[in-house]
Formats: sequence, structure tokens, C-alpha cells
Amino acid sequence: MLTNKVDIIAIIAKEIGIQRHKVEHTVKLLADNTIPFIARYRKEQTGELDEEQIRRIDELNKHYTNLEERKAEIIRLIDGQGKLTAELQAKITSCTKLSKLEDLYLPYKPKRKTRAGVARENGLEPLSTYLLSFPTSGNPEEEALPYISEAVPTTEKALQGAMDIVAEIIAEDADVRSRVRDQTRRTGRLVTSGRNTAEDKTYRNYYDYSEPVSRILPHRVLAINRGEREEVLSVSVEVDENPIIKWLSGKYLKEGSVTTDYVEKALRDGYKRLLAPSVQRDIRNELTEKAAAQAIMVFSKNLRSLLLQPPVRGKVVLGIDPAYRTGCKWCVIDNTGKLLETGVFYPTPPLKKIREAEEILSGLVNKYGVTAIVIGNGTASRETELFVVEFIKSYNKPDLSYTIVSEAGASVYSASKLAKKEFPDLDVSERGAVSIARRIQDPLSELVKIEPQAVGVGQYQHDLPPKQLDKKLSEVVESVVNYVGVDLNTASAQLLSYVAGIKPAVADNIVHYREENGAFMSRRELTKVPRLGPKTFEQCVGFLRISNGKNHLDATAIHPESYDLACRFLDIIEAGLNEIGSSETRAKIAGADVAESAAQLGTGVPTLRDIADCLARPGRDPREDLPLPVFRTDILSLADLQPGMELTGTVRNVVDFGAFVDIGIKNDGLVHISELSNTRVRHPLNMVSVGDVVKVWVLAVDLERGRVSLSMRNKGAGI
Repeated sequence: MLTNKVDIIAIIAKEIGIQRHKVEHTVKLLADNTIPFIARYRKEQTGELDEEQIRRIDELNKHYTNLEERKAEIIRLIDGQGKLTAELQAKITSCTKLSKLEDLYLPYKPKRKTRAGVARENGLEPLSTYLLSFPTSGNPEEEALPYISEAVPTTEKALQGAMDIVAEIIAEDADVRSRVRDQTRRTGRLVTSGRNTAEDKTYRNYYDYSEPVSRILPHRVLAINRGEREEVLSVSVEVDENPIIKWLSGKYLKEGSVTTDYVEKALRDGYKRLLAPSVQRDIRNELTEKAAAQAIMVFSKNLRSLLLQPPVRGKVVLGIDPAYRTGCKWCVIDNTGKLLETGVFYPTPPLKKIREAEEILSGLVNKYGVTAIVIGNGTASRETELFVVEFIKSYNKPDLSYTIVSEAGASVYSASKLAKKEFPDLDVSERGAVSIARRIQDPLSELVKIEPQAVGVGQYQHDLPPKQLDKKLSEVVESVVNYVGVDLNTASAQLLSYVAGIKPAVADNIVHYREENGAFMSRRELTKVPRLGPKTFEQCVGFLRISNGKNHLDATAIHPESYDLACRFLDIIEAGLNEIGSSETRAKIAGADVAESAAQLGTGVPTLRDIADCLARPGRDPREDLPLPVFRTDILSLADLQPGMELTGTVRNVVDFGAFVDIGIKNDGLVHISELSNTRVRHPLNMVSVGDVVKVWVLAVDLERGRVSLSMRNKGAGI
């Protein structure tokens, strides 16, 4: 029986292939530390496990702890019925899967009224025992005579009730359920057919569709589930029942008995009426859970890539939120994101006041030195883009260019309490323009203001379990924020709330303290913030940066607990604190033997290695190593595209079946998984990420449906 942490730790270590002592130390750390803190600042204890491995250990530890609690509860409940045997208890305590555990509990689980339950109430359980004893002589009808009553008026009713009990016994046998579930999982097929299809075009591929359960892809499962919910599809799991019935017969039936025919009839009834539908539901649930887990994984990886898009620094930006009748709302923000001016012009139908819009745009470019125009990709985006391109051509300013960004979530942010607090004097659409403009200056700071589900980089996110999705996406945002680091003196409360250890109320207190007392000049000053105690300080402080503070190390990812260590290392390489980041110091660090220095300083190599990296590049933003967004000065249309044409685009979304790439037309083109590489690709995420700038070739153009098929395989591959 799994009764303590040691046993659980052994199971976790075996399941994920990590040495037991690493798992044990990590579980201890997880008791009172955040995962980002453990991953970054406790590498010696964890054996340098990364954040993903630590999260997996945390998930499994919670899972197996909950499993132990469920076992104890089931044992208590069965024992309370007086039906707990030593053999049953041993089976329960040896379970490592929840499904197996619930199978064992099923016969003892309180149920709503069933046919077997009614038969038991009518005193027919001894008669069912008689049927299963398989006597070789006697007459079952005579055996049924004593059971006749007002509720059971005939021997036929008595025998039927006994068979109902036998059917339930067979259907609730844990070994039987496991075997039938496995058989259905291996050989069953998911079958769909159309219903109410008159108005439907979305699900026509599934009107007459069948695929093995073992091979169906996750995104198809989610599509089929949605079609079923919308009552366009009928869905079932079908399996050849003959091998199952044959196996059940071999397990339960005995030839030469006067009750064999009765038990066989009960067996077939138990399978068709009780077991098969239950297993079908189990299989459907399994498929849905796996598909949801896959979709959440894809969504989380896309979100991480989106949040890690590099900031475009040093540009004065004009953001445009396109529209038709109500006009295009615009704003200008300076190179720090400060709002300078907002307004509206009407270059799109129905008004098409192009000359007036050109005059406004020209005045803004001259007044503020605008160098980048950012257009949201929603309604009227195409017409707005055409206007901007013509303006850029006529204006003839070499450093003026434009890009299109996803405006997913901008409307959600614009109507939020946070937006109202940030811009109380702006209307909803003006706030949307500010959000669009800021998305290239610092995508992370802007996108954390939006619920992760609204950022538009997933597949079937509205069909996924909300709690699981919220949890995973919050973990992604937390991970990215702590990976990048946060400027303590400019970060919003929303951004600060994702820093390890900082809760929303404390984030608000940090901002209030900053507003009342001015910029933080030292990390230690954080201890003066209300409700930010020693533990919170320990967890968060390494992820908060102060530029131009009293201590140069406050601008790095070095934790204050290691400041003395960092200074002693600088003494070893003969460098000063005010020289960190210089080319001379980088050269000295590159020439140092970190392992030898760690031994000399009495610390671990991983910790000193991280310290050395921070001293070499104290202000490094890890996003700077990634490609910047593509800025354009001209435009493409579908009619311009020809098969074989080479283009540069930006990956906007990655799904199970491929990647959508922005090539500068209204709709993103699709690179199918088969066109991502000349070699086989297991999943598109192995090849591309959101934000990647890629070279593509046009495969085909569907003018009628506005679709473009692209390839990332080179021309030598036959394009």
C-alpha cells in the first residue's frame, strides 16, 4: 500500500525517468516555494531540473496524493457496508490508476434505481447466486417458485430479476471492464454520420466518417465533439462484439448446467445494455481528455511564443484600430509607450474620406516623428492597409513602414476595468488602438492585460475544460514573465501579479508605494511594501529589475542572497562591480574556470554559472535573440499570388495539422504539416513557433474561398 511520500516519490521517479533523490528534493522544495524560484535559484537541490520537469513532478505528486486519499475513502465506504475483504483491500491499495480504482468501487457505489437493484429489493439475490452456481441437475423454474410475491408474480419475472442481477455483476466486474475497455480502445472505431445538415458546411467531411479509435487525431476528436453538440453529427464507438462475447462466455459460462442458458442470456444483456454503453462513454471521455490535453499543450506553447515576441524599441508608433462606418480609431505613442494623442479618420467605406485621412496622417508623422504604423487585423483591416500603403508611397519617408498585428483580445482589454482605470477619458475603441500600438513595443507587458484565452493562438479553446485551460495558461504567463524579468519601476500591477510569489493585492501595493514614494532605488526597499513579507521577498526579488539603482546587481537576475558570492567572484577575476557588462569583464568571465571558482567559493557550479552569465550581460533581455516582426511598405493581394512565388511571412498560429503564416494578405496562408519540411514532421511545433519569421512558397490559391496553401519546403522539392 502506498502510505507515505517515499513510495509516491519512487513512482514519480520511475514514471518520468528522473533520479529519485532529485524528485525527493524537489517535492520538499515545492512545499513552500514557487516553481520559477525553484527552477532558477535552487538548481543544486533539484539537480538542474528545468521548470517543465518541476511542474510535472508537482502535478504527479498532487495526483498520487489525491489517489491515496481516494483509496482511503473507498476503503472506508466499503468497510462501512460490511463488504471489505482482505483481497479487495489489497486490490484497492495496489491501484496506480484512478480508472481501475473506480472500477473496483463500482459494485459498491450507491446507484440510482436499476433493474438489478429492484430485483435485490425483491429478494432475488439468492436466485442469482443459484444461477451462477451452474448446477447440473434440477429445474430453475422450480427453484424460482419460493420467490413469487406480489412484486414478483411469476417464475418468469423471478428468473428475469435474477438475470438482471447477473447482468449487473458481469458488467461491474473490474477485470471485465478493464479487458473490454482495452479491446474497444485497440479495435474500436469512432463512427460519425450527418443529421440536420441542411444549413451546415463546416462538418461535411464527417457526414459519413469512420476512423480507428487508436489512430484518430486530437483535432478531429474536438471537431467531431463540437459537431455533435451542435446536433449536426451523430457519433458512436463501434467494435466487433463477437470476440468480446466469446471471451466473456469463456470466463463465466459452464457447459452442462441447467442454468447456462439463463446466464448466457444475462451475459449478452449485461454487455449490450450496461457494459458496452459504459465503455463507449469511457472511450469517448478518454479521447476527449487526450484531445483537450493536446489542445491545451498547443495553446500553451503558442502563447509562450507569442508572449516572447521581441519588443520593438526606439520607434514612435501610430496604432490603428480599423472599422467601416464608425471610422478608424488611431493613437500615437512615444518610444516608451506613453499615449500622446488619439483620434479618428475615415479612409474606409462608406465615407472614404481619403484626402482628409492623408492630411491627418501626414500631420501626425511630421508632428511626432512616427516611424512605424501598426494596423489591427480585424474588420476593415484590408482597406486600411491599402490606404496606409498608398500613403507611405506618396510620403516617401525611408524609415516609415507598417505591420499588421493580431488584435485578438483588444476589445476584451478595452472594455475591462483595467483599461478603464488606465485610460478613463478614452472610449472603448480608442483604448483598443492603444493596445494594438503597444503590442509591438512590448508584447509581454501588453498581452498580460488580456485573458490568455482571448489572444487567438489556440485551437478549439472554447471547447476545452475552463479550469484546466486557465491553470495551464496562467502557468505559461507566469513562466514567461519570470523568465524575462520585470522592471520594478515601470511594470503594471497586472504584470507584477505574475511575478513569483506576488499576489494581485501585493502587486497593487507595489504600484501604490511607487506612486507615493517615487521610483524604487533598491530591491531591499521592497520590504517596506505592505503585505510583502520575507517569504514573498525571497520568491519574487530575483525576477524584479531596477535600472540605474544604488546597486548595479539590482539590474540583474542575481538573487540578493548571492550578492556576496557575486562580489567575491568579481574579486577572483579582478573586476569591479561598476564594470559588469563591459567587454573587458566579459572577456575575464569567458576565461575563468567556473568549476574551479565554485570550489574556491564553496558554492555550486550551476549557481555560479548563472551569476557569471548575469555579470557578463547584466541587462540582457532573452527576447532580443528572437526575430523582430516583419515591417512592410507594400501590399499583396490574392490576385498577385502565383504558384512558386517566394515570400517572407510571420507565423501567427500553430495547430496540430500545420501553421498559419501572415504573408501580407487579408487571410493567413496555411502550411500543412506535410509541407513544413522535406522530412517527416511529428508535430508542427517541432518546426515552427508563433512569431517565427519564415520563408515560404505559394503552392495554390483558392480565390473563391480566399485561401492560400503554402510550403516551407525548398523549390528543389518540386514546387
